Amino acid sequence: MSQSDKQDLLRRIALSLPLAPTEQALALEGARKLDPGQTELVIDSFQRAQNALQRLADRGVIAGETAAPTPAQPAAAKDRVAARNLEKMRSGKTGVRRLTVTGKAVRRDVFYSLDEAVKLVKLNAKAKFDETVEIAMNLGIDPRSAEQMVRGMVNLPNGTGKTVRVAVFAKAGKADEALAAGADIVGADDLAEKILAGQIDFDRCIATPDMMGVVGKLGKVLGPRGLMPNPKLGTVTPNVADAVRAAKAGAVEFRAEKAGIIQAGVGKVSFSEEALVQNIRAFVDAISRAKPSGAKATYIEKVSLSSSGGRKVYIFDKDEGPETMQAFMSGILK
Repeated sequence: MSQSDKQDLLRRIALSLPLAPTEQALALEGARKLDPGQTELVIDSFQRAQNALQRLADRGVIAGETAAPTPAQPAAAKDRVAARNLEKMRSGKTGVRRLTVTGKAVRRDVFYSLDEAVKLVKLNAKAKFDETVEIAMNLGIDPRSAEQMVRGMVNLPNGTGKTVRVAVFAKAGKADEALAAGADIVGADDLAEKILAGQIDFDRCIATPDMMGVVGKLGKVLGPRGLMPNPKLGTVTPNVADAVRAAKAGAVEFRAEKAGIIQAGVGKVSFSEEALVQNIRAFVDAISRAKPSGAKATYIEKVSLSSSGGRKVYIFDKDEGPETMQAFMSGILK
C-alpha cells in the first residue's frame, strides 16, 4: 500500500468512527501530515475503550453506555479502571492527547542531527523523575567471536548524573589512597567475606594487582553482575586513586550484547543540551576507537537516542539514512 493510499484509508477510518471532536481532529491531522502513527494511536485508544465498554456490558456491570455500575454487582478493580479510562476518552482527558502532542515532533523516517536529536529527547521526556538519556548503537560485529568483542570504559566529560558506589580491594597505603580518593568501601579478605555472604552494596569494583588472588575467588559472584575487576577496563590497577576518581566522575562501561548492540546512559534530561552533546560525542568516539580488526566494513550500522520513557530519535542508519558512516562520524565528532 502506498503512502497516499494509507493516508486516504486512515482519513476514512477517522471520519467513520464516532470519535470525540478533539480526538477526531488529531486523527485527521495525522492523516493529513502523512503521520500514520498519530492517527493509529488515536484510533487504537478509541477501539480499546470500546472493547472495554463491551466487556463491562457483557459482564452485566453496566447496562448500555450511560448506566452506572449496579450496587448489587460491584465492578472488579480492572473493570473500574476500564470504566474510568472510558470516561476520560469521552471527556477528551485521555493520555492520547499528551502522547500525540509531545510525540508528533519525532518522526521515525527522519534522521536528525545530534543537536536536534538531543533537543527532541529533552522535549519528549515528560516523566516526573529525572529520566536517563540513553544511546543505542547497532554494530556490524559478531559478538560470538572473541576477536570481535567490543568492550571498554569511557570517561564522560560531564558525568552520568548517577551516584556511583565504589568498592576497592587494597591493603595498607593503597587502601588509604582509595579512601582519600572517595571510595565507599575498602577492604581485603574481610570485604571478600562480605561479598560471599551476599553483601554487594556497590556499583563498581576496583582492585590492585596483588589482590587478584583474593578477588579471583569471587568470579562466580561478581562476574554475572558485571562487577568483576578487569585490567582491560582499568579496574585492576595500582593507581587506585585515579580509578576511583574516574568511576565517581562518570566513567561508563560498555559491552556489546549478543545482537551486537551497545546501550548506555549518557546523562540525564536535566543536563544542558551542550553537556549531553559532549557526553554523546565522547561515547561514540570511544566505540569508534574500540573497533575490532575483524569487524565489517560498516562498523556502526545504526544510532538512536531516547530518554527512559520517551521515543527513540534516530540519528544514523546505514540502510535508510542519507549519510554514509564516514560522513556521520565526521559530523558527530567535529
